[in-house]
Amino acid sequence: MTYPDPSTTPGTTPATASGTTPAAASADDRRAVTGKRRIAFAVHVAGAGELPGLRTLLRSLALSDPALCEDVVVLHPGLPDAAFDTARRLHPRLIPRTAGGRDDVFRLDGYDTVVALTPAMVVLGRLDALLRLRTGVAAVPRPGPNGAPGDGLLVIQCQDLDHSVPPAAAQDIPESDLVPLDSRYDFRALRLGDDLAVPEGVVVLNFAGEQTTCAGPAHAARARYDLDDEAFRAAYLALPGARHPDLLLHLALPFPDRSRPPIDLVRQLAEIHRGRGHHDRAVALLGEAVAGRPDLPRCHETLGVCLMALSRYEEAETHLLLATASPDFAPRAFGQLARLAWLLGRTEDARGYALAGLEADPTDANCRAWYARTSAMGRIGRSPAAAPPGEQLAHVALFADGEENAGDKVLPEAVRSCFTADTGPDRWHQQHAHLLVDEPALERLNARRAVVVGGGGLFLPDTAPNGNSGWQWNIPDDVLARITAPLAVFAVGYNVFDGQRYRRERFAASLRALVERSAFFGLRNHGSVARVRELLPESLREKVRYQPCPTTVARHLDPRLAEPAAREDTVLVNCAYDRAGLRFGHDYGHFLAEMAAAIRAVSTSAEVRYAAHMPADERFVDDLRREHGLTLPVEPLYLLSNDAVRDLYRRTRLVIGMRGHAGMIPFGCGTPVISLVSHPKLAYFLADIDRPDWGVSVHERALGDRLAERARAVLDDHTAAVADVHDRQRLLWSATRDNLARLRGLTGLPDPFGDPDAGPVVPSPRSAAEDRVTRPRDRA
Repeated sequence: MTYPDPSTTPGTTPATASGTTPAAASADDRRAVTGKRRIAFAVHVAGAGELPGLRTLLRSLALSDPALCEDVVVLHPGLPDAAFDTARRLHPRLIPRTAGGRDDVFRLDGYDTVVALTPAMVVLGRLDALLRLRTGVAAVPRPGPNGAPGDGLLVIQCQDLDHSVPPAAAQDIPESDLVPLDSRYDFRALRLGDDLAVPEGVVVLNFAGEQTTCAGPAHAARARYDLDDEAFRAAYLALPGARHPDLLLHLALPFPDRSRPPIDLVRQLAEIHRGRGHHDRAVALLGEAVAGRPDLPRCHETLGVCLMALSRYEEAETHLLLATASPDFAPRAFGQLARLAWLLGRTEDARGYALAGLEADPTDANCRAWYARTSAMGRIGRSPAAAPPGEQLAHVALFADGEENAGDKVLPEAVRSCFTADTGPDRWHQQHAHLLVDEPALERLNARRAVVVGGGGLFLPDTAPNGNSGWQWNIPDDVLARITAPLAVFAVGYNVFDGQRYRRERFAASLRALVERSAFFGLRNHGSVARVRELLPESLREKVRYQPCPTTVARHLDPRLAEPAAREDTVLVNCAYDRAGLRFGHDYGHFLAEMAAAIRAVSTSAEVRYAAHMPADERFVDDLRREHGLTLPVEPLYLLSNDAVRDLYRRTRLVIGMRGHAGMIPFGCGTPVISLVSHPKLAYFLADIDRPDWGVSVHERALGDRLAERARAVLDDHTAAVADVHDRQRLLWSATRDNLARLRGLTGLPDPFGDPDAGPVVPSPRSAAEDRVTRPRDRA
């Protein structure tokens, strides 16, 4: 089974002793929206005498399962907080809580799965299998009338407990709730005596009832983890393979006095900071490490990328050029240089860098994409002039091309269609959001009739980070203040992932300036409205309005998208894999198995096909075939035109999608949808249309059954399901029309939709040729 790399799965920030998390340092926590499981280890210490055992347990957990880092809740009878200082040095997410006894593991608030350990245990292997358990209370059966688990290891699924009468002790768990575990997960050292070796494969060794200072192989196994802090840090940092970023940062920093850390370790720590948006910390680490060292191309590449993210472009270019000296890193560095030059409007330089990267490695996909993009831009620049600037609107958005996300290609056109029937270059000047708004770009924006910012989840810190705004539009505050054309923010999304960490300071300041400057500020779901208002002063919050994504009202914007005379007997499925650790946590194997069961069930009613919004989405098809023997035909939407994407979604009977626009685009075309919720924005959209039951969390235990049941209900009464979509869509169209009426005064444009009481636009006739979907050849 291939799982998302646990080292890319950040946990929540350490909680305080009271169990609350400091808001200023916390990861974005939206588990209540996504249904993502929160997992904790719980250890009860009866008194200060058991604290050495706790510390040994923590060391063994880190050294035996280095890519795992969840909260460790320490239940204690009221020890002073300082008693845990030594243990805190061993683990970044230690949470002491006063408790009455060990049985309080059944009453831990805020967690879905609790793995109860004891200070008499050491961990000798990986605990993945325990974290994938989803039902009941798991334990190794003990001798006795009913095999009650006693005081050993427990894996508790909190939703299976009777919270009105929680178990008073492990022995009180109903037999029907007990899930037996193999003895290797709680192997008693007493069974070995003083001479027998620990059996191969033992994962947790339990010294309950045993003197931990005795001799013998079992005690030797435990003694490996009785290390001082310096030896423990050194042992962890020397481990091969994946290590959890929280643990790695915690145990590596600060570097010990008088030590010069290995350069590879410095780069790894910088990459962790980079992944969390702490580019300044990454630069501080690497800048000192590479000073006077041109022979470190990989470090120079990382440093250059981090400097670029801080908008320190000249320094970034210097370090990226140093990285090109190595044949191993030249293609990657040239790709980053091409992107940097493009951000600054230096199209010819960008094409030159991309070409140099291709000369270093003709197969490099990133350099090839940049060469194609910049070559196309050169051709566009030589095309005849469009309408005079004063007759145009400016559009700031993410403009996808090539084999990029199909949703990001459809969306900008949908935004423009809300304002004008002609969405092409005659009426619109395009400003890619990632391009730096310098003085010439500012002049071009101000020369337009108005500036519309919209087309994507632009309030996202990490797709193309910049130090000027902290979100996707690369505009410094002083330049934003000098925009004189009317400015409208239209249907932008707050797209931060559940569990994602980012630095809010720069974003919040830029956001405030943007809201102050905007004549209209509309976000595409009420969840985004609420999240953005949290970051604004009271005086600005009411300016933030709800504006549905234009893709959700496509039938009212495009007369060709009327209900088709007949639909194909298909169901389209879509999954997303960007930031897989944030989406799935420990549940990817469960998700894949449940999806396989659902697809088999739905296939009895319709043909199931796979809709890939981008090439990376096709991983689902590969994993499904390898792990469960299921093969799905693939529709590569990233190769289709916008019309073909909409047509494909319009003609299927149902779409089951994980990407936001794998739900919103088909919904806008009048097609029923079921959302696979791995990101808050999907739940936000379903809440807006008052249909939360159209979504199923990817973490749902009964995902397969629920998905199959919902899909069959749609297929069995498809006419009613389509009518419900149309009914929900009217609410979004009404909100859109009200907002466009407000914007009419801003742009001075006539209403392109006629009488607001006339209902949906009347479709124009389509020929049989226009109505036919042309499909690429099926791909397994």
